[in-house]
Amino acid sequence: MKLRYTITGLMTIGLVLAGTVQAKPLDIWISSFQDQLYYESMVKLYKAKVDKAFEAKVQSFGFREMPEKLAVSIKTGINPPDVVQLDEVLFGAFLGGDVPFADLNARIKKAKLDKDIAKSRQSLFAYKGKTYGIPQSLSAMVLYYRADLFKELGIDPTTLTTWDKFVAAGKTVVKDHGKSMIALDPTYLGILLRQRDSDLFGRDGSVFPDREAAIEVLGWMQKQMESRVGMVPERASIFDPLFFNSAIQYGEVLTVVGADWYGLDMLQQFTPDLKGKWGAMQLPAWKLPDGRLSRRTSTFAGQGLLINKASKQQDAAWKFIEFVITDKESNARRFLDGNSFPAYRPAWKDERLLQPNEFFSNQKFGELLVRLAPEVPEVVSHPNRAKAVFLFQETFFTSLIYRELKPAEVLDKMKTMLEAAAPGL
Repeated sequence: MKLRYTITGLMTIGLVLAGTVQAKPLDIWISSFQDQLYYESMVKLYKAKVDKAFEAKVQSFGFREMPEKLAVSIKTGINPPDVVQLDEVLFGAFLGGDVPFADLNARIKKAKLDKDIAKSRQSLFAYKGKTYGIPQSLSAMVLYYRADLFKELGIDPTTLTTWDKFVAAGKTVVKDHGKSMIALDPTYLGILLRQRDSDLFGRDGSVFPDREAAIEVLGWMQKQMESRVGMVPERASIFDPLFFNSAIQYGEVLTVVGADWYGLDMLQQFTPDLKGKWGAMQLPAWKLPDGRLSRRTSTFAGQGLLINKASKQQDAAWKFIEFVITDKESNARRFLDGNSFPAYRPAWKDERLLQPNEFFSNQKFGELLVRLAPEVPEVVSHPNRAKAVFLFQETFFTSLIYRELKPAEVLDKMKTMLEAAAPGL
């Protein structure tokens, strides 16, 4: 009798303890090899601050590799992740049918993230009334410029208030010094459209809802290449390491348009010897058809955290995501370690994010981003958003830049192809 009660008691204790121990490690898939180190440190921080029993396995994949592996894993049910870090550009590829991510609307409201995440970023991973992800970065666009070369050539960045003034200054730079003013990239199509209050897709699903604006942006890029105010990197991408090791390193180009993460991550990673020679400013404005000047920033890309709808650990996944998004140290480390500027507004009060930045000539880079935050536009989600971005990049950008096709021809061909395309990559 005594032995039976002892065994029963031990079983009861075992059940209680089992309830406090995580069933299995949380599987977290990251779409950046560099981010893997950050998330491994966040797992340690979460264990130290929240749950000592927490365990997670962090795996990283390439930017383009992630959606393919994720799609296969979800379809087959073989080792699917619980938490997914996905770029907003690729998010749309999963919106064509049954969305494989959990709707986070109720959790977001309960955590008051609908009030604390920058307003324009709240819809980044939303579609048809459901929100599937939490954005990590503000992704505010700025104009990065070589402060040392601007000073040497007598260019005052505060005078470059419009793109017309920017181009005029660029023509002088080309004529007198043989340098290009700006590096051109396929991503500028969407970036500059959003700066003009348009986008690749309309909220009704239409392709290129503002035809005139799209033609003007395409024509602008073509003209800059023709006048040599603009230049195209060797591999037609401002994200390719070769661009930093050649045109940037040799001072052949003075500026590049990029998000907060471009400067914090890529510029610092690939041009470390140019520390103190960079500056950042708000984008020059467009003169709009109605006479107004456009916003002075835009947006492109940025990672978010999503939960696999089939995960059996959705509560544990959410608790970890909420911690990463809201913890003061988590946000500080993301900025200070050279990743991105957080979309979580309370983090903007952290003085560590607002200090002079040595890489950007002791400019208070964080303060600039906070000022631009209210102007950051929303991105319109669409099942073919990724397809549109890569279609222009891989098929039409060089044809446009080298005048093989007129802007209207590029637009019409893309529109026809996208309207006929099946959803997805």
